[in-house]
Amino acid sequence: MARITTPPEHRFPWYVRLFFWNQRRRYGAVLEPARLWGRSPSVFAALALLFGALDRRRSPLPAALRALLTVRVSQLNWCAFCVDINGARVLKLGVDEHKLADLAAFRDSPRFDAREKAALEYAEAVTLSDP
Repeated sequence: MARITTPPEHRFPWYVRLFFWNQRRRYGAVLEPARLWGRSPSVFAALALLFGALDRRRSPLPAALRALLTVRVSQLNWCAFCVDINGARVLKLGVDEHKLADLAAFRDSPRFDAREKAALEYAEAVTLSDP
């Protein structure tokens, strides 16, 4: 199996290196998916801006619900890395681990209230819709 190599860190644009610095501070290392995304700086910047817009502090949705939505979209997109890292964030925000485990079956779970179910259904509809 061929291994994908990434350029040395100093070859990335400054804003990608800033993101790497934050990952080292937060996780102890630069995560491999970030290195791969960093190979396309314009896509990387757009993705970072999108995530920042979705996860802003002034959002009308609580941080825990936004994090649950991120995990659910990651599940739908079959991104195991995203599920893991965002799942850890959900737990850090104080969401019960049983609720996180029930996320894929949220419609039938008593752990989710009506507002959460509506937000999750909307996220699924948008994620699974045709382009």
